[in-house]
Amino acid sequence: MMSTVTRPGVILPYYRATRNTFKSLVFPGAMELFTVAGKAELLIYQCCLSFLFPAPAGTRLAHTDIKIPDFSDYRRPEVLDPRKSSQDSSDTRKAFSYMLTGATAVVGVYAAKTVVTQFVTSMSASADVLALSKIEIKLSDIPEGKNMTFKWRGKPLFVRHRTEKEISTEEAVNIGELRDPQHDKERVINPKWVVVIGVCTHLGCVPIANAGDFGGYYCPCHGSHYDASGRIRRGPAPLNLEVPYYEFLDDNTLVVG
Repeated sequence: MMSTVTRPGVILPYYRATRNTFKSLVFPGAMELFTVAGKAELLIYQCCLSFLFPAPAGTRLAHTDIKIPDFSDYRRPEVLDPRKSSQDSSDTRKAFSYMLTGATAVVGVYAAKTVVTQFVTSMSASADVLALSKIEIKLSDIPEGKNMTFKWRGKPLFVRHRTEKEISTEEAVNIGELRDPQHDKERVINPKWVVVIGVCTHLGCVPIANAGDFGGYYCPCHGSHYDASGRIRRGPAPLNLEVPYYEFLDDNTLVVG
C-alpha cells in the first residue's frame, strides 16, 4: 500500500502578480488608502487560494505497510536482546567460530588428501607391470668367464661371471686414467658377478660381450670399448655402462629390480 503525503504550496507568486489588479478593482484610484484591515483581508484571500489550489511540489510517497524483516531466527541467542552489548558474549561466539573454522579445515585437508591419493594411485603401475619390473636369475646357469644376456624392462641385461684373473685386472686399473672414474668395487656387490644394462652410453646401441680391446664389451656401431667391469676405456661413449639395482637372495639366486 502506498499513501500520499501532500504539503500545500504557497501561491505567493500568483498573489503578487494579481495584487495590484485586485486592489484597483476593489478600490479604483485608491491603492494608497489600504489600511491594516485591508492587508488582513488580503492575507485571508491568500490562505483561501492556497487551500483551493494546492501546489504539488511538496508531494512525496510513504510506504506505510512494509514490515521490517525479523532475523531473530538467524541470530545467536546471546545477541537477541537489544539492551545487552554484543561485547559481553564475544568470547563465546569467537570460540564457536574458531571451532567451526578448524573443523572445516580438517575436513577440507582430509578430502584433498583422499583426492590426491586416488589420483596418484590411478597413475601407478598395475600389478602385472610391477611383476615384470623384477627378474630372478639362477647364477648356476652361467659358467665362469661367460656372460649371459637377459631381457629386463625391455632392455638387455648383462650378467657376467668373472674369473679371478678378470677380477684382479679390473681392481688394478688406475681410475685416474678413466673417462668416467669409478673403482671396480663401487660397481659390484660380489666381485665374481658383474651386472650391467647392455645399452651403450653413446647412442643406445647394444654392445657385444667378451669382445673389444679390454676383454669386456664392444659396441661395433661407433667403436666404444668397455672393460670387464663395464667401464668405458676407449671410443666415443661418455659414461660407463649403467649398473641397475640388484641383490643376492642366496649364493645361487640374483634378483634385479
